[in-house]
Amino acid sequence: MKNAKQLERHFKGLANHRRVDILLSVSKSQGITVDGISEKLDCNFKTISEHTKKLVQAGLLNKKYKGTAVAHSLSPYGKKFLHFIKLL
Repeated sequence: MKNAKQLERHFKGLANHRRVDILLSVSKSQGITVDGISEKLDCNFKTISEHTKKLVQAGLLNKKYKGTAVAHSLSPYGKKFLHFIKLL
């Protein structure tokens, strides 16, 4: 079981509607780039970049460098939180 501080970090990572949208988008397209997410959500690249950075810091997304692109995927905790979101 995670302690309260660790859980707070995960919940704060999702404390924005755009980040929830990003998490849902990544779950449907593992390995999607920031460009792909911004196109899919019709949102500014810089905005998506900042939100994905916060999701990575919260431990909900993983990123993998592929040349000049960065592919995003759900972390194990990202998958658990996605399941939690779907239950709501």
